[in-house]
Amino acid sequence: MASKKMNVLVYSGNGSTTESVRHCLYTLRRLLSPTYAVIPVTGDVIIKEPWTASCALLVFPGGADLGYCRTLNGAGNRRISQYVNMGGSYLGFCAGGYYGTSRCEFEADDKIMAVVGDRELGFYPGICRGLAFAGFVYHSEAGARAADLKIHKDRFSQTGADMPDTFKSYYNGGGVFVDAKKLASRGVEILASYTEDLHVDAGEGVAAVVYRKIGEGHVALTGPHPEFAPTNLTKLPKLPSYSEAIDLVTSTDATRIAFMRLLLQKLGLNVNEEEQAVPSLSRLHLSAHKAADVSDLIASWQEIITVVQGEEYIKGENDCFHLEKEGAAWKVKGLQKAVEAVERALPTALAGKASTTATEVEAEGDDSIKSILDSIEYTSATTTPDQILEYDKVIKKLTPHEREIPTTRETPSFHHDSYYANLAHYHSRLRNDEGSFGKYLIYGEVVTSTNTLLEKNLTLLRHLPNGFTITASQQIAGRGRGANVWVAPPGSLMMSTVLHHSFQLSQSAPVIFIQYLAALAIVRGVKTYAPGYDQISIKLKWPNDIYAQVPGSVSNPIVKIGGILVNSSYSGTNYDVVCGIGLNLANPLPTTSLNMLASAANLKAFTYEKLLASILAQFESLYTAFCSRGFSRDMEGDYYDAWLHSDQIVTLETHEGARARIKGITRDWGLLLAEELGWEDRPTSRIIQLQSDSNSFDFFKGLVRRKV
Repeated sequence: MASKKMNVLVYSGNGSTTESVRHCLYTLRRLLSPTYAVIPVTGDVIIKEPWTASCALLVFPGGADLGYCRTLNGAGNRRISQYVNMGGSYLGFCAGGYYGTSRCEFEADDKIMAVVGDRELGFYPGICRGLAFAGFVYHSEAGARAADLKIHKDRFSQTGADMPDTFKSYYNGGGVFVDAKKLASRGVEILASYTEDLHVDAGEGVAAVVYRKIGEGHVALTGPHPEFAPTNLTKLPKLPSYSEAIDLVTSTDATRIAFMRLLLQKLGLNVNEEEQAVPSLSRLHLSAHKAADVSDLIASWQEIITVVQGEEYIKGENDCFHLEKEGAAWKVKGLQKAVEAVERALPTALAGKASTTATEVEAEGDDSIKSILDSIEYTSATTTPDQILEYDKVIKKLTPHEREIPTTRETPSFHHDSYYANLAHYHSRLRNDEGSFGKYLIYGEVVTSTNTLLEKNLTLLRHLPNGFTITASQQIAGRGRGANVWVAPPGSLMMSTVLHHSFQLSQSAPVIFIQYLAALAIVRGVKTYAPGYDQISIKLKWPNDIYAQVPGSVSNPIVKIGGILVNSSYSGTNYDVVCGIGLNLANPLPTTSLNMLASAANLKAFTYEKLLASILAQFESLYTAFCSRGFSRDMEGDYYDAWLHSDQIVTLETHEGARARIKGITRDWGLLLAEELGWEDRPTSRIIQLQSDSNSFDFFKGLVRRKV
């Protein structure tokens, strides 16, 4: 078994700034996706989780490196050093650059701002001294500037004859790597140098960006911020010098991008020849096989619809949805109720007078309408799609299709007629009398996250029927465990389904099992897709990951191709559950895809619509049986047939490193059962039970570890 290094981890813990993390994610995703998954991680992840085996690059962004020291000194830095020495790569921008040296000297003569001290990582065997340029102010752009950098082309294997020698980089508080030229004998290479007079003594080299090979790994450290894209910098009228700096950085942006590409290649990564732009959010399409069902659903939303300036909105806790109608009239009673509410808050706007501002609405005391107007204003101001956005502030356009299902002209990447035809077929074959899972569907070409759109908007979620599903061709803020966020490219099957699980069922059918039902639905959905597909080898890793064997590989490695994320909240008599599923359907990177598995078995490629329908029908069949009989022996047997852990010997981080043999999961509460092993791996007769929401498997290292 093997684990491919496919993750680029950006530190987002104590000491980092939100802006620096966002700029890192933005630029790295454009240059590295989809070959790599670029995701933020906390200090706890670095200290406690087995991230090193799958990490191609560890990135420390700008911020304050004392925060990095407080969090990671000791255990965290030992893991980072071991990771690099064993072949990993480290990239530090600004504060991350200071942090990666042997000593930081920041404003040493300033009693208030001075930060001076040795650093544990010591990748650069010398001092990083700042400020390279005077004027830095914390949490301000007052000291920001466009630093002129000279590229040392001889340090890169391929630069191109037409590449300029210099470029302008955003700078705000970074240092210079002292005497870098003298340290060449210790493996230090200067990749870029400052061309202007500096505020501090730089020794020999005036090095702005340095590289060094550490053991089997690579390290690059910077003083400036070449990862900051000018399109994401906002000019400040009260700070003309900053506006001028943005213009200067913009003027050489192509060279900045080329330098970033060279830098990442120097660290051993496969970099895109062209930047992969993050796409704009698309319209959401609400449909049902019977158009009349859409009208009935919309009618049930009357109490959560607000009319602002003649348009209908649903304001959720996280997102604001603008309902774009096809021309059918709203029911008069519900519309009148909404209009009356708005008239009280926006008397001038609805009377045809001057537009009401958000400030005026706030004075009227209606926070919901003020929030809607703020979202409208923010969305209208985001005229450039290729920039960092606060997606929770962007209006989500939702079109209810009350006359007929969307045409392929409206949704060219998703064929609704094929989806509904296959859904009816699979429901009929499984004798799902209601056929409610997938009956209502929201589809978006590009969305933030199917899970977020449901789970983070409780007002809307609690007005959705069982089996309501959202699916998308691409996610730009996909959700993972903890705070993990990533871009899911086209070719992935992404879906989130709503279940209102009765609290009365919690004894016989605990909600914890829904993740196991989803896993079984995926296995069955693939294997019953059509004749012959039962030979495709899909495996389950406890508690919520989907694995497969790579076709055509001599070593026959098992790699992750999907995952399940279940979120639940409690309201009244129900658990409101959102079950998210993500599968790599067609992308050869970063691991393998279902279609590669099908091809290896001489089968036709899966289609998105048909596989989605197959999984949803299986999910409903399993859930219906589960509500009636609990997690049955048949379900348990099918689960074990697919999972990876039968009799696997593991180390239990949760029990002071004890060794144990995995025996299964309990059918009452879904706990992982492990039999403790003693001398010569003989059973001690002690049985250990582990909760899936507190622990997870590092399958490749045989470790059951605590979730963080």
